[in-house]
Amino acid sequence: MAILKIKQARELKPEELSKRLFELKLELLKELGNVKMGRPVKNFGRISELKRAIARIETVKSELRLKPKEKVKQEKAKEEKKKEKK
Repeated sequence: MAILKIKQARELKPEELSKRLFELKLELLKELGNVKMGRPVKNFGRISELKRAIARIETVKSELRLKPKEKVKQEKAKEEKKKEKK
């Protein structure tokens, strides 16, 4: 089962995304540390699921960074179309 689905990540606020990202990275480091030390791991799938969840959050964060730029580009394109019609 997914730790964090993309829809859930998109509903979170940027501050919550950053907090969740930190928590997941910390948990991943602990799991990888256990593997490196030779401790038995209960669930290897957990490591890959953590990596996927981190990637999902990073994707949403990059979407949020790009979103305002895209809106500005769309507004400029609309203004140019209006000028061309005149």
